[in-house]
Amino acid sequence: MTETSYEKQVRAWCLYDWANSAFYTTLMAAVVPLFFRNVAAARLPESQKFLATSLWGYTAAAAMFCVTVLSLVLGPFADYSHSKKRFLAAFTITGALASGLLVLTGVGDWMWVSLLFILANIGAAGGEAFYDALLPHLARPGDINRISTQAYAWGYLGGGLLLAVNLGMIFLLPKKILIPGHDPVPLLGMQLSFLSVGLWWGVFAVPLFRHIPEPGGSRPVRPANPLTVSVRRLSATFHDIRQYRPLFLFILAFWFYNDGIGTIMKMAIAYGDEIGIGTMDLIGALMLTQVLGVPCSLLFGRAAGRFGARQMVLAGLFVYILACLGGFFISAAWHFWALAFMVGLVMGGTQALSRSIYAAMVPKEKSAEFFSFYTISGKFAGVSGPAIFGLTGQLFGTGRWGILSLVFFFVAGGILLTRVKLEQS
Repeated sequence: MTETSYEKQVRAWCLYDWANSAFYTTLMAAVVPLFFRNVAAARLPESQKFLATSLWGYTAAAAMFCVTVLSLVLGPFADYSHSKKRFLAAFTITGALASGLLVLTGVGDWMWVSLLFILANIGAAGGEAFYDALLPHLARPGDINRISTQAYAWGYLGGGLLLAVNLGMIFLLPKKILIPGHDPVPLLGMQLSFLSVGLWWGVFAVPLFRHIPEPGGSRPVRPANPLTVSVRRLSATFHDIRQYRPLFLFILAFWFYNDGIGTIMKMAIAYGDEIGIGTMDLIGALMLTQVLGVPCSLLFGRAAGRFGARQMVLAGLFVYILACLGGFFISAAWHFWALAFMVGLVMGGTQALSRSIYAAMVPKEKSAEFFSFYTISGKFAGVSGPAIFGLTGQLFGTGRWGILSLVFFFVAGGILLTRVKLEQS
């Protein structure tokens, strides 16, 4: 492969992060939580308004449960059938369509919003297993940290750019609706932002499918039943788990600390809205994390070359612990901005280096299968974290204890990570 061809493939792979980050910034982190609480769930009884946050947590948990099951079944089959790109295409189409169809929802449609968000989330998170599984085949030796952090930086840039455009629509378009018990809601701007995510995601995903070949060559002449193949290969992997013990321990560590990261991403806006932080402050703080995510992801990649990837991940987890402790006591808008600043410093770099550590450890012939485990560990955490957040919100009438509970996951994940045997991290 020529240098020009290699870099073209790298750019195409990174551009997919640019594409699907639109879902995470505009839909998952910013607009849909506010839309869900203030529009879709607006007809809940006044005495049960706090349930909107809990319902949102349960929606996020249900989405991640579906991703877990699908990844468990499809990951091994993708390796066997050499069809990582085909599965990635299917998840991309599902996610982009579901995102765009949210444009049709409105006041009181919380069940439809939940369903479409679950499908969009399945498309984004489920596709990640097959997207990430391409990295070990694409990257040259010693290039994994650079490419992984570069992709995260592109993701923050692309997601932040579209979010800025969508915020302009939300705050500048004239059509607003009045809902009893709520401030005027910019319904049209929110709905158009959903449509923009579907279009952005679909268009910028195309270069990956054009320029990156399917690893492993053509599919078998007689592909077996997917479930049969998956069960057989998973059984063999668990039987041989001792030879992959460092990978298994890393997955367990990642399961814990990514629970905290994922829950913060999903629940921060809904939590801030619940405790009375203004919409402009919530969205502005989120934009701050996007802006910081671009240079900080790249800096994490450079620092990993000097201090080691594991050490940089551990540093990021320490910052997350401080942010969770501060989140319990939050009472003013500037507190939310300060916490967003802390999270923005470490979010992209921590996740990017986690991916590159793992990619350097996986056997290439089982990359989709092992990245399915990676997705399962990360996304199953997306079941427990939001579910715990929602449950504590119901029990105590506030999400503050849900924020504090995340400290355990960061501490446990960090301790386990220190026990993983890594050659260069």
